[in-house]
Amino acid sequence: MCHMANTEGSISSVLSEKRMFHPNPEFSESATVKSMSEYERLYHSAEEDPLKYWASIASNFHWFKKWDTVMEWNEPHSKWFVGGETNLCYNAIDVHVNTWRKNKAAIIWEGEEGEQLTLTYLQLHREVSKFANVLKRRGVEKGDRVAIYMGMTPELVIAVLACARIGAVHNVIFGGFSANAVAERINDSHAKMLVTADGAVRRGKTVNLKDVVDEALVETPSIQNVIVHQRTKQDIHFQDGRDHWWHDLMGLASEYCPAESLDSEHPLFILYTSGSTGKPKGILHTTGGYMTHAGNSFKHVFDIKEQDIYWCSADVGWITGHSYIIYGPLINGATVLLYEGAPNYPQWDRFWDMIQRHKVTIFYTAPTAIRAFIRAGDEWVTKHDLSSLRLLGTVGEPINPEAWMWYHKFIGKEKCPIVDTWWQTETGGIMISPLPGATPTKPGTATRPLPGILVDVVHKDGTSCKPNEGGFLVVKHPWPSMLRTIYGDDERYKKTYWSEVDGMYFTGDGARKDEDGYIWIMGRVDDVVNISGHRLGTSEVESALVSHDAVAEAAVVSRPDDLKGNALVAFVTLKEEFEGDQKLRVELRDHVSKEIGPIAKPDDIRWAEALPKTRSGKIMRRLLREMATSKEVKGDMTTLEDFSVLEKLRQEEEKSHEENSK
Repeated sequence: MCHMANTEGSISSVLSEKRMFHPNPEFSESATVKSMSEYERLYHSAEEDPLKYWASIASNFHWFKKWDTVMEWNEPHSKWFVGGETNLCYNAIDVHVNTWRKNKAAIIWEGEEGEQLTLTYLQLHREVSKFANVLKRRGVEKGDRVAIYMGMTPELVIAVLACARIGAVHNVIFGGFSANAVAERINDSHAKMLVTADGAVRRGKTVNLKDVVDEALVETPSIQNVIVHQRTKQDIHFQDGRDHWWHDLMGLASEYCPAESLDSEHPLFILYTSGSTGKPKGILHTTGGYMTHAGNSFKHVFDIKEQDIYWCSADVGWITGHSYIIYGPLINGATVLLYEGAPNYPQWDRFWDMIQRHKVTIFYTAPTAIRAFIRAGDEWVTKHDLSSLRLLGTVGEPINPEAWMWYHKFIGKEKCPIVDTWWQTETGGIMISPLPGATPTKPGTATRPLPGILVDVVHKDGTSCKPNEGGFLVVKHPWPSMLRTIYGDDERYKKTYWSEVDGMYFTGDGARKDEDGYIWIMGRVDDVVNISGHRLGTSEVESALVSHDAVAEAAVVSRPDDLKGNALVAFVTLKEEFEGDQKLRVELRDHVSKEIGPIAKPDDIRWAEALPKTRSGKIMRRLLREMATSKEVKGDMTTLEDFSVLEKLRQEEEKSHEENSK
């Protein structure tokens, strides 16, 4: 148990984890990085001369013209590989088409109803080249923004790569967003074209995407053309002159389209991430630096081998899909499994069934999904043969130790290393993660930064925190795939990321570093609460709650309290077989007290059938905070997946209010 003196700006860290798992020697033998001593050597040489390190990494990729300067830093703006020219699509496809890999599967797609399609690198090259010509024929030029709003089909990947091929800037909008959210993102990026589909398939139903698009386009003057991929063949409205069928245009397109030679700093994509208040932030990434880190981090973290079948279950509408479904894997010539549907359709073993059938070797998913699988029951997993798996990964939020242990035991059969990766839309690629052949892992920590990434846990004044003292997670040196700005709002970029700690990029997360230099993410600093003078990271309280047998998932927020400054409110989802009552409330509070200490006991425990989440599976604690404080929810809800969740929480709220007043 570690309690620390509480100086201004330090965060009390109270969770202690003693278990440690060493890489399997057999895995290490053939791994890209084989030992901790090799990692330390790489890390220290990169730390001494980051520019030399990144130049050596960048030279592994194809450049039409080599750069003059590795980096120009004009705080808070960086440019990487200045004067160099390259093309990401060329590095992801053309490079392989000139080798034996041309006949290797690039994408294996499975639809929700079981349809399958495989595209080799040669076939993918042909489709991307044709679609690049389609874009050009319809007036898209270098630098124009193209919005993409589709389900998880190969056409989505083709559209993204075609944009990169001709130097158009893609703005992928997650296929579950509302018309309002679509219009907002199109208008903010001034997109000239929209690529969509008639519909998408989700949980056995077809979702009419074109209806959403038609509603959004009433408000979007910049859109000149809409290209519609026919996925579901449902009836849709078609506007002559504006709307075009994908198959009609592809039928006329030539398959010869050389990749444009683009400046290293040419914009590659804009991706929107929800701001805690107000409108979403358009994160801008550019070409050469993003390619360098996405390609390199994928190779090291996932230890990719030619024969691997790699599956990341994220949606391409999120940064994980950009970096670790499309760009990172394809740059490395990997075979990527792409799945369109829900994890529990037609039942809870869909993922395990797919892993068995496709002989998946690397599986990368979110802690939210893992907790949902735990809740559904082990029997869904144990009936499948998962012996093809050799590596597991997690992404999206910190994984609580109990979920990590379940993943290790039931999915990895105690033999697969787990790479728990910490990074953000803004960072472009993984920043902190175990290297699977080298790093001993501890459940619940992303361990150490990757070589070339200089992160630290600091006080407000920028001085390093002591071991196990909580502070702000920062990056101390620019890295190639960092965001360049918030599109159209450079002031907001400076204020959000560069104004908190002098001269450093502030991630928005609280963290601590343990005695081994491992970094424990304690949740967003907005999710750090001050209880009787102690600053507590709410993710630690959540971990303690989830370690109780009855709890499937928990989110902890604070509300103002006259006595303590803040009071902790826990929203708890129970496993199927448990019933929420006063006795269990007492038991859970005592359990947290035992795990962490009395200071962390939730003041209030509320039962939640489900928690409000974004469509990428992150719990929207901001909405819970508003609910706990003022009983009503305002603010940006465009990313909320299921609105009925809020309604159920409101009803639960009224019920508990009545109980208390009795």
